[in-house]
Amino acid sequence: MTLRNTLSWVLVVMAAVAVAWFMPLPSQDVTRIHSEITIARPPAVVFDYVSTPDNWPAWHPSSLAVRGATDHPLGPGERVTETFLVAGGGGVVIWTVTDRRRPAAWVIEGEIEGRKAGTIAYTLTAQGQGTRFERDFSYTSPTLVFAVLNQLMLHRRIEAESTETLNRLKARLEGGAPASGTKRPGFPS
Repeated sequence: MTLRNTLSWVLVVMAAVAVAWFMPLPSQDVTRIHSEITIARPPAVVFDYVSTPDNWPAWHPSSLAVRGATDHPLGPGERVTETFLVAGGGGVVIWTVTDRRRPAAWVIEGEIEGRKAGTIAYTLTAQGQGTRFERDFSYTSPTLVFAVLNQLMLHRRIEAESTETLNRLKARLEGGAPASGTKRPGFPS
């Protein structure tokens, strides 16, 4: 075998690896991140606050900005566009509300550049005078490279950010101060 043939085979193998690396996965690789916290506020107050996109940047460190229907608790079919930074990667996602059962459940599905980007589901349960707030974020790995990065580091970073998110939400709601000094649903003046 000549050097030229060897180089040709190496290039073919490298090209095949590169294609496989970025090809869509043949099966669903779903990651689910569950986090929960107890908040000393009634479920309806927590529900209205978390389902109002204007509030997201105040308590969710990944939410940089929102636009569209942002000033009220969103209902089924309503959409909002969010600029985000998650685990060091940023972009723009369009969220659509797919389920709303006030004050117990709220679900949004995200889309980035025409592909599904994940689902966020909130479950709220009365606990005494407060609320047990559960957040489930599920997403699929679109490519092998994403699946590998997810296993190596993304999943852990997103999980840590989710924990921080709920701690900020608890502090914001239990402190009683609305975001940016403006009146928010469920907050006293």
